[in-house]
Amino acid sequence: MVFPAFSRSLRVAPLAGAMMLVAACSSSGGTKPATPTPQANQLYAQLDQASKGYETALTQARAGNAQASQQTLTTALDQLQNASAHCPSTPGCDPQRFFSAFDRLLRLKDGNFDLGDDMGSMGDDLPEGSDAGKTGAASLPEAQRSVTLLRGQQLSQLIAMNGPVKAALEMWLTQWRGNLMDAYVNYQFLRYQMWPEYQKQDLPEALLFGILAKESGGKVHAVSRSGAAGPLQFMYATGIRFGLNTEDGFDSRFDPAESARANAEYMDEQLKAFNNNLELTLAAYNGGEGRMRRLVGDNTTVSLYDPTIYNQLSQETRDYVPSVLAAAWLFLHPESYNLRFPHVDGAQGSIVLKRPASLTELTVCLGSAGGMQDGWFRTLRNLNPRLDPQVSQSTGVRIMVPKVLEKPYEARCTSGPWPILANDLHTAVIPVVPSSPSPPPAASSRGASTSRTRNYTVKRGDTLTSIVSKVGCSSVQEVSEMNDLKHHQIKPGQVLRLPTCR
Repeated sequence: MVFPAFSRSLRVAPLAGAMMLVAACSSSGGTKPATPTPQANQLYAQLDQASKGYETALTQARAGNAQASQQTLTTALDQLQNASAHCPSTPGCDPQRFFSAFDRLLRLKDGNFDLGDDMGSMGDDLPEGSDAGKTGAASLPEAQRSVTLLRGQQLSQLIAMNGPVKAALEMWLTQWRGNLMDAYVNYQFLRYQMWPEYQKQDLPEALLFGILAKESGGKVHAVSRSGAAGPLQFMYATGIRFGLNTEDGFDSRFDPAESARANAEYMDEQLKAFNNNLELTLAAYNGGEGRMRRLVGDNTTVSLYDPTIYNQLSQETRDYVPSVLAAAWLFLHPESYNLRFPHVDGAQGSIVLKRPASLTELTVCLGSAGGMQDGWFRTLRNLNPRLDPQVSQSTGVRIMVPKVLEKPYEARCTSGPWPILANDLHTAVIPVVPSSPSPPPAASSRGASTSRTRNYTVKRGDTLTSIVSKVGCSSVQEVSEMNDLKHHQIKPGQVLRLPTCR
């Protein structure tokens, strides 16, 4: 049972400050003595007492005594922070003891409350997405509340805070921080389509976010060099196996809901095959289930980090698994790592065009409506994956948009100067420079048959992946390079050069 008044104030964020103090200890150099000094033992005793106080606060909260819980919690956190502050100047202080306590308290919180760290900043109002008075997609819970079970266990209990995961946490918080934020914003607009598919398989939302963040950053039309496509990066053959087909020229790997459905079914299948070993399942998703089953054999309890497994994985897979788990962990505990995700109203809406417009034109006339400083192009593309963003849609066509854009569309894009400006920019004519004739293909030094080229005119609904699949002997990257394509983008009427194989 959850007691909201207390849960909103029961935040582990103060622990982040304590851990930042301990970080100074861990980086101060010096050799740790074999046995702790009496001063260090005093700090460890304070740490143990603070941890017990935190557990007592949880027990008091479950019993309904919110006031006593808050007092106990405040005392425990103050005690922990005081002990942490003295660690750098105390001989024999081992910072790992404090980090381990921090990790344990986060896991205790997951096991007792379904409200996450960020809820304390939201005041007494119901969190966005709460199910009070709402139905359908609008009743989806707030993302930070979705600390759901994975096969009967809390997800956080399955994420080992080992060296690779810690290193990945640092990457997401530093070099990849911008990518993490972009992925979070993109996901908030997509979750009304994707999260229900994960719910059907009883899979945690944090896991979905972790995979999305690592695979595509929430870019629905992402295509990798190997030909994996969509927000969750399905290979063509695997996509077919899970019902991601090409219909009317549209590759459903680019459909957020369909991609999430297929991913959830895949994860469910592989979790069963690997005895609910999440790390092995993620490795199979990245490196291929066949390879992982050959490596693991019948011993599905083996750790991914066992040298007999880990040393035979590709570097990509060795990096992939902890990166997904670290992103999922940050999704659950942002403030505990001095991270604050932006508040995004991702509720879905739609508009009916009152004048012809393309997605690019809508992006121009909407500008930064709703406070979106980077503009709405990515979001409009993600929510309308079947539409070519450059092609004008007719009056009366329904376009999916975030609900916050319904009024700005009426105000900015139905009349006045902005749609006129957008159309003027969109219809600008660029001079066409005739391409020089291609040199004859060089003979193969190995005696293999050479390839010739032929022209192909892009049709409405074509994707580069679907075109390449027709060729059968090439790759997305090869065709992209042959035609100097940027980000694999094509449009109807465009003439591509394709290899003709023999």
